[in-house]
Amino acid sequence: MITREKLEQNQIWIYVSTLVAAAALGLLYPALMSNLDHQILISVIIGVLMFGMFTQIPFTSIKESLGNRRFIFAILTANYIAVPIIVWLLSQLLPQQSPVLLGVYLVLLTPCIDYVIVFTHLGRGNEKAMLLSTPILFVTQMLLLPAYLWMFMGNKASDIVNPGPFVEAFLTIIVLPLLLAVVLQLFSRKKRNGAQRLLDVSAWIPVPLMALTLFIIVSSQISKLSVYWDTIILVVPIYIAFMFIMPFISRLIVKWFGLDIRSGRAVIFSAGTRNSLVVLPLALALPENWSTLVAAIIVTQTIVELVGELIYIHVIPNVILRDTAFGENSDKN
Repeated sequence: MITREKLEQNQIWIYVSTLVAAAALGLLYPALMSNLDHQILISVIIGVLMFGMFTQIPFTSIKESLGNRRFIFAILTANYIAVPIIVWLLSQLLPQQSPVLLGVYLVLLTPCIDYVIVFTHLGRGNEKAMLLSTPILFVTQMLLLPAYLWMFMGNKASDIVNPGPFVEAFLTIIVLPLLLAVVLQLFSRKKRNGAQRLLDVSAWIPVPLMALTLFIIVSSQISKLSVYWDTIILVVPIYIAFMFIMPFISRLIVKWFGLDIRSGRAVIFSAGTRNSLVVLPLALALPENWSTLVAAIIVTQTIVELVGELIYIHVIPNVILRDTAFGENSDKN
C-alpha cells in the first residue's frame, strides 16, 4: 500500500524517472509533446502544486519557529550572506548574458522549502527545525530576491523582465495559493473537521504534482533547446561547484553559532538545496524569447541537485558533520 510517507521518501526516484521519461518522449515525439506547452495548463498545475506545498508549511507556527534563535540566525546567515557571495563569485565564470545570469540567480539565491525536509531527515539532520524554519525562509526569499537581482544585475534584469506578467504570475501562482493555504491552516486550528480533512488530502499533492510539472516542462521544451545546449552545459559545472562548496562554508557557520550536530546538518542541507519550484513560474512569465532558456537553466539545476542530494545524504552525516564533530553528541537538542 502506498502511503504519503513512502511517496515522500521515494520522491527523488519518482522525479528522476519522470525526467528520463519526459526527455525520451520529448525527443522521440516532439510535435506531440509540444502540445503540452500551454501557459494556462502549466499555470494551473503549478498553482495547485504551490497550494499543496504551502499547506505543509507551518505558517501558523512562526512564533514557535522563532524560539530556536541560534538555528534561525545560522540558517539565515548561510542562505542570505554566504550563498549570495558564493553565487556571485561563481557567476563570474558564466557568459555575462542577462537571461543566463537571471536563470542562475533565480534558482541559486532561493533556499528550498519543500523536499529539503525529507533530505534533511535522510541525512540524519533535524527535520523538525528545518520544517519550522520554512515559513521564515519563504518570506525572506520573496523579500530579498528582488534586492539581490537588482544588486547583481542592475538594469540588465529590467531589460528582459516585463513587470506586468512577472507580477501577475507572482500574485496568481504564489500569493493566491499561499493565502488559501494559510486560511485553511487557520480553519483547521479551530477544529473545523472539513478543513482538517482538506489539509490531510492536500499533503498528497506536492510529489505527484511536482513530477507532473517536471514532465510537462521537460517533455514540451527539450526539443526546442538544441540552440541552447552550449549555454546549458556551461551552467552545470557552476551548479556542481555550488553543491560542493556550500557544505564546507555552512559547517563553519554551524560551528560559529555553536549548533548541535543534527541542527547543523539541517543548516548545511538548507544552504545546499535550492528552490526551483517557486521560481519556475517566474521564469515562465518572462518574455517568450527568453522564458525557454531561463526555465531550462532552472530545471537543469533541479536535475543536478537530485543527483547531488543522493550524495549529500551520505556525505554530510558521515564526512562533513559527523556525530563526533565539535566534540558533541548528535542526539544533543
